Amino acid sequence: MPKTFAVAVFALFAMLTAWTVEGQAGIEVPNKKAAADTFLLTIFLKHDQSKTIGQIRKELEATGFWRVFPPKGIAVESWKVVMGIGQVVTLRVPASRLREVNLAIEKTAWGAFRTEFYPTYDLWPIVQKIKKEQAGTR
Repeated sequence: MPKTFAVAVFALFAMLTAWTVEGQAGIEVPNKKAAADTFLLTIFLKHDQSKTIGQIRKELEATGFWRVFPPKGIAVESWKVVMGIGQVVTLRVPASRLREVNLAIEKTAWGAFRTEFYPTYDLWPIVQKIKKEQAGTR
């Protein structure tokens, strides 16, 4: 079941990405709060379900995860729990600091979590613009 869900999520992501690339022609929605050299990075921290939450917490404490991640100066856009998967963290990362974020995960999260990284962008402003345009055509 988890593999099927992961494949479905990936397929949905791929379809949305393809749709947004085609559908965005001519639509510009500036993100005023984002610095020009930053990007969004979504990290899946997948729970090792062979371990209890207590064991995972002890492992994170032993590696210094909470002190190291995210690195100082890296903005947390969101940090959510997805039941059955784990934690999903979206960071705003300066391109020059990607390696630092990766090393923080490798040194402190591996063992407690399996990880996946996805470059991300905010589709919501574009969706709002499209909805507004569509509302005007009715």
